Amino acid sequence: MSKLDDMCVNTIRFLSVDGVEAANAGHPGLPMGAAAMAYVVWDRFLKHNPKNPAWADRDRFVLSAGHGSMLLYSLLHLTGYDLPLDELKRFRQWDSLTPGHPEYGLTPGVETTTGPLGQGFGNGAGMAIAEEFLAAHFGADIVDHYTYAIVSDGDLMEGVASEAASLAGHLGLSKLIYLYDDNKISIEGSTDLAFTEDVSARFESYGWHVQLVEDGNDLDAIEAAIRQAQADTERPSLIRVRTHIGFGSPKQDTAGAHGEPLGEEAATAAKQNLGWPLEPTFLVPDEVAEHMSAAIDRGAQAEAAWQERLDAARATDADKVSLFEQIMAGELPDGWQDAIPTFDADGADATRNASGKVINALAPVMPNLLGGSADLAPSTKTMIDGDGAFGIDGPGARNFHFGVREHGMGAIVNGMALHGGLIPYGATFMVFSDYMRGSVRLSAIMQCKSIWVFTHDSIGVGEDGPTHQPIEHVMALRTIPNLMVLRPADSNETAMAWKMALQYRGPSVLALTRQKLPNLGVDEYPVADAVKGAYVLSDADNAQVVLIGTGSEVALAMEAQEALAAQGIAARVVSMLCWEAFRAQDDDYRASVLPADLPKLAIEAGVTLGWHEWVGSDGDVIGIDHFGASAPGPVAMEKFGFTVENVVERALALVNG
Repeated sequence: MSKLDDMCVNTIRFLSVDGVEAANAGHPGLPMGAAAMAYVVWDRFLKHNPKNPAWADRDRFVLSAGHGSMLLYSLLHLTGYDLPLDELKRFRQWDSLTPGHPEYGLTPGVETTTGPLGQGFGNGAGMAIAEEFLAAHFGADIVDHYTYAIVSDGDLMEGVASEAASLAGHLGLSKLIYLYDDNKISIEGSTDLAFTEDVSARFESYGWHVQLVEDGNDLDAIEAAIRQAQADTERPSLIRVRTHIGFGSPKQDTAGAHGEPLGEEAATAAKQNLGWPLEPTFLVPDEVAEHMSAAIDRGAQAEAAWQERLDAARATDADKVSLFEQIMAGELPDGWQDAIPTFDADGADATRNASGKVINALAPVMPNLLGGSADLAPSTKTMIDGDGAFGIDGPGARNFHFGVREHGMGAIVNGMALHGGLIPYGATFMVFSDYMRGSVRLSAIMQCKSIWVFTHDSIGVGEDGPTHQPIEHVMALRTIPNLMVLRPADSNETAMAWKMALQYRGPSVLALTRQKLPNLGVDEYPVADAVKGAYVLSDADNAQVVLIGTGSEVALAMEAQEALAAQGIAARVVSMLCWEAFRAQDDDYRASVLPADLPKLAIEAGVTLGWHEWVGSDGDVIGIDHFGASAPGPVAMEKFGFTVENVVERALALVNG
């Protein structure tokens, strides 16, 4: 290692140490141990433009071990991103650009929000998938980049990483290169306590190219391993780099270096051991600043060369380049709304089937709409007809077989969305959304455009019983901020739900039925108003009660309205497709749909928790606050009170006070 290289690595280490000490919180151990490998990636390989962090053909770098965030912030500052040194000094403070874990959309250059271990591992696989898909469609002159990540022992222990690794190996994602910070320490102590598997053999069995670098401070050995990884054009790569957590400090190779400041005494000793000045803190030597900031010119030159290739491609195929620029900007193609189908009023269908028809109607005009299911595509109806399966032999295909890997699917879909250029969806049964809740929550934190298609959304599933009958799931998803949850009442509302999901800036859930529902004719009912979240589906003069339904229970509300009318009771029926969209409407509109002076009865085949926001303290809710039972769907619905008779009885009780 040259003297300059040594200074650069130590600058990264001690910016990280000083940041954690100033905050009196954080994780110094990983940055100290992994600084050398990170430096090699960023100084010798990473193709990026610090002055344009959104450059489409940049390499992606993921710090999956997000607790070591000061490592990433140090690199971003040193290479010229808009992250001043003062922000490093404000690590973990209110309103700073250097939060405790990296946050996408906040700090320039951060590609994904990490911290929940294993998620970044899956995100990186999704980014590599996006690169391969876009390269297949637009060519290597326009799309040609790698995805790098630093992953930790903790990442590799998480099930989500195992799922993503298995699929990445199966797909042969050769532009995916992960450096494993093999420091053999976790929070509780040595990994000998709980993690003694042969990681190399495990990843080799997944189909990865695996290498070992014995000395985590040997820059040339790390560089050689990365070059070998790049040379393997058939497999993703894992480079095991044997590192020492808290390198150079008295706490080296102990759990004490992991998740707390070194403390003044140990920080001082570390600087003395590695020949670093004690003062000033947050030192960036001039030589280091000059060397690291060369990334600015390199990045500008790389992007300029790419722009020349893009312009050359434009001269031969302007439409192709225009499409590339459009989708990378997150824009939807002209005329896409015209492709959304309308369904006949006299028909009936499960909303999962209607969703599949919408996907296939959109697919010809939205070439970047793609996705799949966790081995449930025949049931979730998420296959694009006439298209192939993405994989080694189909890098440009749009159907994804994620296998029985819900959590891995979630993290991968998020990575595909974060990469840019794609509108990805992932599907499973609603009850299995629990398996991937961590990924769904992160999609909401990041506001990335992941579309979650969750079918079999209630006890209407029937015979499979309580293990497969969602009860709390829809409401639990509604509690996630920024997540738009859509539960359509029929095929036409399903079309509106897809329209809303595609226009929304963040992630959406489509909660869809297994059972058939009668269609609401667009000429007879104001279904187009569904985009407002809730609307008056059917009104009555001098209404005495409001029946609020979602999904499959809207049809029940409509039947109950007729039965009440036969008894001289006028009822309004409101279809509430999306709570979040309805909340966003102004007070006057909400009051026009749900008048304050009318009693309200909500009907939804799920938990009643939360519904009093809409029915008020004097309203009522027909729901289910216990687990279901194995029986045919209509029988289960009847036994649990989802009948016209019960709705009428409860509505009359409200009217009669």
